[in-house]
Amino acid sequence: MIHFATFNTPLGLMAVSKNEDGVCRVMFPEAHPFGTRLKQLYPNEIIVENRAALGDARRQLSEYFSGKRTSFNLKFHLSLPPFYKKVLKEVAKIPYGKTVSYKDIAERVGNPAAVRAVGGANAHNPLPILIPCHRVIAHDGSLGGYGGRPERKAFLLELERAL
Repeated sequence: MIHFATFNTPLGLMAVSKNEDGVCRVMFPEAHPFGTRLKQLYPNEIIVENRAALGDARRQLSEYFSGKRTSFNLKFHLSLPPFYKKVLKEVAKIPYGKTVSYKDIAERVGNPAAVRAVGGANAHNPLPILIPCHRVIAHDGSLGGYGGRPERKAFLLELERAL
């Protein structure tokens, strides 16, 4: 069973979902209607809107957007290939307000030539913001790509820099 709930952000209405193993997905506004999108992603699961089950996750994300939270204390569930998990666990270590390059992450996971694969892992991050893939930038200092749209990446980095 997948529980989900919505919350308002400066980016618009977003949703967060979890299964029995932890938070499994954060969705940007374009994924609305969220229940329908979750059913596409998890066709064998029962999807239930349940604000109470996600109260802590919604609160922590709202605190992040209001500048009151710089890290998250939530249990995550990543259902991804091993390399993607390894990359995202490394990305999760990037401190609030800091950035590192795709190349840096590739080196940290022990595969310096895997810069594009690191980008692919970030593009498949089911937990944007919670796992801060927006903090990964190109080696030349430019933003690089972002599955959640480049303007959002810029917004999130600016939000963190402002504090």
